[in-house]
Amino acid sequence: MRARGVEVAVVGPGTYRGFGGSEGIAASFRRRPWRAPLVLLSMGAAVRRAGRDADLIHAHWLASILVVPLAWRPVVLTLHGSGSAGRFEDLQLISRRPRLARMLLRRARVVIAVSEQLAEAAGRVGARDVRWIPNGVEIPAEVGVEADPPEVLFVGRLSPEKGIHELVEAARGLNLVVAGDGPLRPLVPGALGFVPHEEVERLLVRAAVVVLPSHREGLPMVLLEAMAHGRAVVATPVGGIPSLVEDGRTGLLVPSGDALALRDAIDRLLADPELRRRLGEAARERVTELCSWERVVDETLAAYESARR
Repeated sequence: MRARGVEVAVVGPGTYRGFGGSEGIAASFRRRPWRAPLVLLSMGAAVRRAGRDADLIHAHWLASILVVPLAWRPVVLTLHGSGSAGRFEDLQLISRRPRLARMLLRRARVVIAVSEQLAEAAGRVGARDVRWIPNGVEIPAEVGVEADPPEVLFVGRLSPEKGIHELVEAARGLNLVVAGDGPLRPLVPGALGFVPHEEVERLLVRAAVVVLPSHREGLPMVLLEAMAHGRAVVATPVGGIPSLVEDGRTGLLVPSGDALALRDAIDRLLADPELRRRLGEAARERVTELCSWERVVDETLAAYESARR
């Protein structure tokens, strides 16, 4: 955005008090709900300060709309649908409280959804101008060479909604590489823990197969990055994943919670280098078409212009 001449001020963790540290704001609210009013007040004050000279506010996640109107600026709202948010997850809020969701969504002049599923849900409850704009991803200039022996890679939080139990069961005896941390770390003693993004990039370059056996998702960045690197992916048809992964064409989809199907898909890919190559090439083409930063920035700037009218 700055490269396009847009002045950007970011209001995020650290600019307001009570964020809750590395556990994240949703987990912080679940554990200490009595802090929510103070945190929301602190957020609202930070938004007002940053928004004094702004032309518009770009808010993220449906719940954030509670504090954004205090800045008295046009609002663009992005729905992410992150599975780790639990009860605060966008799609769950829309499904469980449609009237409340409609009231909140109507405060935004433009609603951006990172998946088609979220866009359809927002439209059903009465959002005014809904646009599907996926997350943006850097497209590497070249596709790397797989490690030998082939590696199966998982990147993400080691928590139940990510399908870690199924992953561990399905990957027994395989050359599994896990980058991430979380409450289920004891199930994966060889996990690398949280690693810098540069290390994730290196792992993606080496991987033969990237797996995402999630039970809930928005549009996971590791999926976009794996596809951008031309890697064959095995994922579950949850959240925004089916918007990008077409079974048998740009990856393989397996039922959520089915460790046997997950293992079968992984084995199929490991046994067929040509299939991995074909799916990886189609995945890279798909994500380049929809998620390149050039397209995402163009679409977002168009949303900003509409919101300012």
